[in-house]
Amino acid sequence: MIKKLDILIIKAFIGPFIATFFITLLVLVMQFFWLYIDDFVGKGLGTKLIFEFILYQSAVLVPLALPLSVLLSSLMTFGNLGESFELVAIKSAGISLLRFMRPLLIVSLLISGVAFVFANYVIPVANLKSRTLLGDIVYAKPAFDLKEGVFYDKIPNYSIKIGKKEENDSVIRDVIVYEQGNTLQDNFIIARSGIMRVTGNKRFLEFNLKDGWRYQERGSPYSEGKTEYIRIGFKEYKKQFDLSTLGFTNRTADSVNRTNEKMLSMRQLKVAIDSLQKELTQVKEVTLNNIFQQYRFARLADSNWALVPPPDTPGSRKIKSFDELLPDSARANVNQSVQNIAGSLRISAESLNVTISEKARTIRKHKIEWHRKIVLSLACLVLFLIGAPLGSIIRKGGLGTPLVIAIVFFMVFYFSSTTGEKFAKENSLTPFTGMWLATFVLLPIGIFLTYKAMRDSQLFNKDKYSGWWRSIRRRFPR
Repeated sequence: MIKKLDILIIKAFIGPFIATFFITLLVLVMQFFWLYIDDFVGKGLGTKLIFEFILYQSAVLVPLALPLSVLLSSLMTFGNLGESFELVAIKSAGISLLRFMRPLLIVSLLISGVAFVFANYVIPVANLKSRTLLGDIVYAKPAFDLKEGVFYDKIPNYSIKIGKKEENDSVIRDVIVYEQGNTLQDNFIIARSGIMRVTGNKRFLEFNLKDGWRYQERGSPYSEGKTEYIRIGFKEYKKQFDLSTLGFTNRTADSVNRTNEKMLSMRQLKVAIDSLQKELTQVKEVTLNNIFQQYRFARLADSNWALVPPPDTPGSRKIKSFDELLPDSARANVNQSVQNIAGSLRISAESLNVTISEKARTIRKHKIEWHRKIVLSLACLVLFLIGAPLGSIIRKGGLGTPLVIAIVFFMVFYFSSTTGEKFAKENSLTPFTGMWLATFVLLPIGIFLTYKAMRDSQLFNKDKYSGWWRSIRRRFPR
């Protein structure tokens, strides 16, 4: 049954949680754009396309923003209640801290459930869309941008230089255009002035040049001395440049990246892992059979023993080495043949090892993604178990001390999670151990802080540590 106290604590938690969630998400999105800002500038991207990418990338970053939001909002909530002595009043009424934490514990469980559903069903689609869109943006050519005194060669088969542009960017002066399609040498156009504009569909760039010359060489590159040099003067000359190859025009189909492990749900990951493991086993069996079946000793290994007499046969002698069975004239050929077979076997074994290692790495990456969906969801609950008791201990509200402490614990969570994932990819740890490393580190801390908060511990009371230091100095004055 929900009581007034439960409603009080939930209302105190919801406001900071919503605010910190959107602030955290904004910071993470801005951090992403900071990394890729050079790839976005000058690509001629429309506003709709930018907002579409922000939407996809925000969805991808939600599982990372939720744990930090839960940690910071729980710290602020219990810190504010402790600072205003409401927490003291509740405890004096005989209500334990665990009972007081129960409604927010249920809310954290609901947030974890939402995070899991989001990570399992929404994140793969958002990852697919954002990864494909980001690839198209990164590999797109820069948008059209002519600068004074600099040759512009982004338009295929042309190089353009403008001496000066007027303030309206339409009137241009001292224009040089090199046409790079001629097999003999570049044709070029020189004009004193002109008007530059882009067509309405943004497909072509038009130059209406005035008072200039066009220089051209015609002929075959294989006929020496039989080329024609042509110079044409003009009062007005119209030149068009195709801009379809610039900027962001065509988008790659989403199906290109759909086999990536980050684009799959848990059910799809499980099916993919089973298929990859069967494929790995099949590769081992087939490759090993193919390696040894090409050598005759593999087919005749058992039958050759029948030709060797038992050691206790009358008249037989003990053989100390294989060389004693070969005549001198055959040893060199046999040794060379053995070396060739051993070298071929070594190359086949190395190739098999590379293939098996790559397939095993792919399986580990799929298992890492499978565990990630659960770990990031439960991180909301684990960080709540740290933030709630820690806020009741420090009894500081606002964004000062809680923000600093939240950042510290989130850095511990993030770095331990990243380190565990790295070790799991390198096969130093199993995917389970590597991905759950952050939980193994933070969960005992949360239980310890909850235990201390239930007993009104002075864990962060500086006067307590000052007293300890004074007693140490009295015992050891030197």
